[in-house]
Amino acid sequence: QVQLVESGGGLVQAGGSLRLSCAASGSIFTINPMAWYRQAPGNQRELVAYITSTGGTNYADSVKGRFTISRGSAKNTVYLQMNSLKPEDTAVYYCYLRLVRGEYWGQGTQVTVSS
Repeated sequence: QVQLVESGGGLVQAGGSLRLSCAASGSIFTINPMAWYRQAPGNQRELVAYITSTGGTNYADSVKGRFTISRGSAKNTVYLQMNSLKPEDTAVYYCYLRLVRGEYWGQGTQVTVSS
């Protein structure tokens, strides 16, 4: 059973920073692609940042230059450093893990940016 546990969400003023963490547990023996998605009320879930198994990264245009995705020292741990936050970044943020046998999602963590 694969599980993803996220942490680090919260309430922050515009211009502030937050760091999200995601740790995957279960029968995972290799480093795998991971990502952060977000979903605001009334909107579809959208990709925020993606990191490949070899460390390549990709970002949504709306967060380029402000957000950074990185891996932790533990296998299949990923972080999202969010700087210069804007009210439009308010959403539930979900961690995503892609394995050969399937895709897995975390439970989501709320990020609220006040103006």
